[in-house]
Amino acid sequence: MPAPGPVAHLVGERLACRRGERLVFAGLSFRLAAGGALLLTGANGSGKSSLLRLVAGLLPPAAGRLSWGAAPVAADPAAHHARLHYVGHLDALKPAMTPRETLVFWVGLRGCRRPRPELAVDQSLAAFGLDAIADWPCRWLSAGQRRRVALARLVAAPAPLWLLDEPTSALDQDGQQRLEEAIAAHRGAGGMVMLATHMPVALDAAAALALDGFAASLDHADSESLG
Repeated sequence: MPAPGPVAHLVGERLACRRGERLVFAGLSFRLAAGGALLLTGANGSGKSSLLRLVAGLLPPAAGRLSWGAAPVAADPAAHHARLHYVGHLDALKPAMTPRETLVFWVGLRGCRRPRPELAVDQSLAAFGLDAIADWPCRWLSAGQRRRVALARLVAAPAPLWLLDEPTSALDQDGQQRLEEAIAAHRGAGGMVMLATHMPVALDAAAALALDGFAASLDHADSESLG
């Protein structure tokens, strides 16, 4: 489903992240253009999830700058939140709600203005093979089915930027293929994807950002600037 409106570049410049007393990474830069994909690689603890949370606005950068086009993201956090979807390790589903009810909620939460919002929900259910279980309570679903519901909101309520942390977790081969097709369609419409995974995912012409070594390579000057 197309991402709404023109999409600017997402740019990170010499970003640093702290979690408590620990410096996770520093001096990290990237550029993600419309239609692009950025694959985050690195060992456990290298900062892949932290970077996604930072880009999502869930963590403040300890240093550096994150921009959407020419505008700093920090200048309008609400606008930045409205232009992205973040799918983390947790599926964020209410056990008593059905997949259909969950997606209707997300469409309403995102403020998607459509003459037939129920059509968008039906399309997203079909995109992730959820038609047959659309009206089951989520507590009945397997881990893989719950993951599909979490991912289906990407299609139900479009946003230009997708931030995906281990999105293939619990998915079978069919589920992963459906995710890859959704990502390809999103990029084809000008959307952007940042993705962290330990499993191979088909991402044509994706750039890779290896996070290993960013904290270890912090020089003395950067240590002083980070306090």
